Amino acid sequence: MAVEDKQISYRIYLVAFAIFLIAIAIAVKLTNIQWVEGDYYRKLAKERTVKNFVIPSNKGNIYSADGSLLATSIPNYEIRFDALAPKKENFDKNVESLSDSLASILGKSSGFYLNELRKARANKNRYYLIARNLSYTEYVKIKSFPLFNLGANKGGIIIEQKTIREHPIGKIAERTIGYERKRPDGTFDGKGIEWAYRDYLNGKDGKVLKQKIAKGQWKPIRDVNEIDPRDGYDVISTIDVYIQDIAHHALLKQLEDFEADHGCVVVMETNTGHVKAISNLGRDKNGGYYETTNYAVAESHEPGSTFKLVDLMAILEDKVADTSTVYDTNGGEVRYSGKVVRDSKKGGYGKVSLARGFELSSNTVVAQAVYDNYKNNPSRFIKHVNSYGFNKKLNMDFKGEGRPYIPQPSDKNWSNISLPWMAFGYGVSVTPMQTLTFYNAVANNGEMVKPQFVSEIKEWNRTIVKKEKEVINPKVCSPETLSKVKAVLANVVKKGTGSKLYSKDFSMAGKTGTVKVNYGKNDGTSFYYASSFVGYFPSDKPKYSCIVVVHKPSTARNNYYGADVAGPVFKRIAQKIFTDAPSTNEIKKLNRKIPKQEESYNTYFAKVQKQQQSIPNVKGMPAMDAIALLENLGLKVRAVGIGKVKNQSLQAGQDIMKNATITLELL
Repeated sequence: MAVEDKQISYRIYLVAFAIFLIAIAIAVKLTNIQWVEGDYYRKLAKERTVKNFVIPSNKGNIYSADGSLLATSIPNYEIRFDALAPKKENFDKNVESLSDSLASILGKSSGFYLNELRKARANKNRYYLIARNLSYTEYVKIKSFPLFNLGANKGGIIIEQKTIREHPIGKIAERTIGYERKRPDGTFDGKGIEWAYRDYLNGKDGKVLKQKIAKGQWKPIRDVNEIDPRDGYDVISTIDVYIQDIAHHALLKQLEDFEADHGCVVVMETNTGHVKAISNLGRDKNGGYYETTNYAVAESHEPGSTFKLVDLMAILEDKVADTSTVYDTNGGEVRYSGKVVRDSKKGGYGKVSLARGFELSSNTVVAQAVYDNYKNNPSRFIKHVNSYGFNKKLNMDFKGEGRPYIPQPSDKNWSNISLPWMAFGYGVSVTPMQTLTFYNAVANNGEMVKPQFVSEIKEWNRTIVKKEKEVINPKVCSPETLSKVKAVLANVVKKGTGSKLYSKDFSMAGKTGTVKVNYGKNDGTSFYYASSFVGYFPSDKPKYSCIVVVHKPSTARNNYYGADVAGPVFKRIAQKIFTDAPSTNEIKKLNRKIPKQEESYNTYFAKVQKQQQSIPNVKGMPAMDAIALLENLGLKVRAVGIGKVKNQSLQAGQDIMKNATITLELL
């Protein structure tokens, strides 16, 4: 009996010891969780129930040079309801009024919303959808409705915001305006101004603290953000919507008429290098034309006869020949190392001067002029070509700029035909933008300027960055050479290959170009033509330069030449700018001319400044004018939408409160 008692005692001690060990282990674990791993578990619990969400900042706007919106971020709102957040007395007191208010703007009956809201509360729905795709004005109204005006915690309103990037002028210049997008792997890429200036446009994101209320459902903890987002800066482009519209539709019409594969047009302001219009249109499988590739910047190809201006300028600079030097076209054919250079006119042009050969775009004349004078020292000629910038990129702001190619005498593939073929634009490769930049230098009295697509970066009416004119080459040639090449370019239109474009009403100067692309293919069917025209207008005092390139026009009518395909686009643009450009009204008794709209605004602004004690009426005014006006009165301005002012949150006549915020609804 004693033995059994002793065994029982041992068992009791053993169990007690085991319990003691378990108690110690639990105590150690609790201590470890509380003091050693406590921060980790508290953080984990918080992350699973409370989390910071990013509030994307509004991207800055992209404006045209004339103040029109090219790209803007439109806020878009979704409103949901946490039916368990309001207290019973608040819910019962306000639910009918809320239903009436929702019915007034959302289109369904008051009874519908009353039933749905009560059902949501009965079902303990913490994420009931009220409405989505709301404008800022609609969002502000709904936020002020009964119950919802108590905020997220007391009223149960859940607000989710996103922004949509829109192009108010549609597809015009879409490729140059560009985009920024997020790839599936989380990285970003883009094109055009949107991508090149993303550091200015994107601003800085904010943060809002949200609490988990159900699986995949979160709502803000407070009515205020942890960090408010900072909107991006605005980018002022050089594009002129009026000229852009002309250029786009002139190119589109010609592409459709000639069933061409693709084409581009660029209009540049001569003195500044500001690109006033750029259109790049490619044909899809259904025959429509869209902006998919920036051909003007990205497509490097053989330029054809537009390159002949390089020959003429180099020859005149070196004084190895003059415009009056006569060359024999030899029946329209000359040979170099067994290869034939032909003129487009069968039989050639007989004996003509260098200037006349240029005007008629004679391949045999320019080939002889270049080869005869530089065959013993080709580096002398190539040095001129390189000095005109054709051997390197322009280093545009946009990525994807085409790589030029100019053969050098030191290259392994340099041969006896390199010089004569280069003379009429074969064996070299340049982008349309490079060719335009060169011709623009002639129009700009010898000063070569870099093409620019953006003039400044702004924060409302405060300039952040001002883009100054960038000079590539202050003097591409002597004044004597410049005078001669200008005269010859004017004669191309008056009595040369561009004579079909001549108009007694306005003057133009330039050069036609037609080139075979893929002409080296063995099958004989892969080649096609690229037609071009590049020049400037007016020819005596150039204001704009322009290039037009059309690839693969239909040859059915046998008029695929530059003067027939690209030339009419150039003429249409020049004609419209000359005849349809808005005039300015001269205000009497003033020493300068002021556009009518500017005079109206200045008068109005002066009047308002005398009445600085009250809010002015800015309805109907352009957004930029209204913003400048109100900010000069000490108000903070928030603009929503695009266009002119439709409504203002602070009404005209109210007293001005310093640092007060006024919201402008634009339409």
